Amino acid sequence: MSIPILSLVAFLPLAGAALLLFLPRENKVLLYGIALAFTIAVFLFSLPLHFAFDGGTADPQFVERANWLGLGIEYHVGVDGISLYLVLMTTFLMPLALLASWSHIRDRIKEYLFFMLLLETGMIGVFIALNLFLFYVFWEAALIPMVFLIGMWGGRRRVYASTKFVLFTMAGSLLMLVAMFVLYAAFFKETGTHSFALADLLNLSLAPKLQTWLFLAFGLAFAVKVPMFPFHTWLPDAHVEAPTAGSVILAAVLLKMGAYGFLRFAFPLFPEAAAKFLPVLAVLAVIGIIYGGFMALVQKDVKSLVAYSSVSHMGLIMLALFAGNTAGVQGAVIHMVNHGLSTGMLFLCVGILYERAHTRLIKDFGGVSGRMPVFAAFFLVAVLSSLGLPGLNGFVGEILCLYGAFAADKLWAVLAVTTVILAAAYLLGMFRRVMHGPIANDHIRAFRDLNGREIALLVPIVVLMFWIGLHPSTFLRKMDASVAQYVSRIKGRERVFVVKPLAAPVAVEAGRATE
Repeated sequence: MSIPILSLVAFLPLAGAALLLFLPRENKVLLYGIALAFTIAVFLFSLPLHFAFDGGTADPQFVERANWLGLGIEYHVGVDGISLYLVLMTTFLMPLALLASWSHIRDRIKEYLFFMLLLETGMIGVFIALNLFLFYVFWEAALIPMVFLIGMWGGRRRVYASTKFVLFTMAGSLLMLVAMFVLYAAFFKETGTHSFALADLLNLSLAPKLQTWLFLAFGLAFAVKVPMFPFHTWLPDAHVEAPTAGSVILAAVLLKMGAYGFLRFAFPLFPEAAAKFLPVLAVLAVIGIIYGGFMALVQKDVKSLVAYSSVSHMGLIMLALFAGNTAGVQGAVIHMVNHGLSTGMLFLCVGILYERAHTRLIKDFGGVSGRMPVFAAFFLVAVLSSLGLPGLNGFVGEILCLYGAFAADKLWAVLAVTTVILAAAYLLGMFRRVMHGPIANDHIRAFRDLNGREIALLVPIVVLMFWIGLHPSTFLRKMDASVAQYVSRIKGRERVFVVKPLAAPVAVEAGRATE
């Protein structure tokens, strides 16, 4: 009998959370030790997903399927080349996020670790669910712990930020739930059987008007989570107020749930409606790229700057998805991972600075590199990764995203290139002011360089950044078949699926793949 590896990876954090309930809250070392042990075990158990994954097939692998509640509601999970590395990124970053919390979280440690482990189960479940109802359960399960993490361990405006976060995301989620049941009813009407299985629902023939409404319902939920402009306003508040580990996981994983939702559900289920809205979606993505970059350029708070940079980078990822060609989709998937690593490391570095200075204002720093040379080196790698320096992971994702966008529409690709220019301006400008120049405050002279724990949580990310940057085929070849099947399915079910300029539109027929 084969080991149910996906169930083990998904629910082991939940088991760890349950165990924490029986431990004394006064023993910090024991609590962190148990939580770290479970998250490290989850990462180790997830590694066979990479090594045993067959990149030559597009079908889901490691599939587990069992009846759950009946009437088409099943426990049905699996991974393909699109979801594989999102799962691995989640399991990789979670123990690092907990390690970063060691000196930052000082009260209600037991509850904090409990919610972090619950969050991991929810996030992994989102990426492996192949049943729409199960996907929704995991989707909501990932929302609730993050609300508590921001609201209980965040900054001064934590209640406002957590309330805004839950109102935005819950509104979209409820519309998506209604749309799921409409889809479920349509399948029963057409076939006489009950099913929430994605593979079954992909075969539905929906009227164009119904497709439009369902795509809008799904799309709103995913657009809020990405977040796409103009649904992004909850993100800077949530990032700034969240604890360091919360910001890392929010940027690295939770935002990707929205992009993954478009890729896995909204586009394949409603291709004709998606094609109709693509010009509008592409405009919003480009606005997000430029707006996020300019907003990052004027921020006075380092954490807020990194938060707005996420709006810009996620805009590029979405534009590449909207291109609908192999380069764009593959670039979007790998860049989701790259953004998770680079932005996650930036937030870790900001957290390290905050622990020493108790401020995040750029003007309060200066000359930090003279006191913390090792930290400055790590921080520079994170900055260069985020702005897409060749040789680091960010370059691989950005060049594929831009190539895919260019193949679909040259105008949007030219506008999207501004993300590289703006990123260089706001990231290098911030690095120069924080790390170099005159020392702004005397307390900087007392800064200590990185300790062993802090080096241990940054080194694995740097290694992975260089690995992806120097040898991207290790990861890209695993997703080739899945991406090819996705592009083929999209282009085979509708007439036009490309980004079209507002002037002189150019249609690309289904049989002529723009690769």
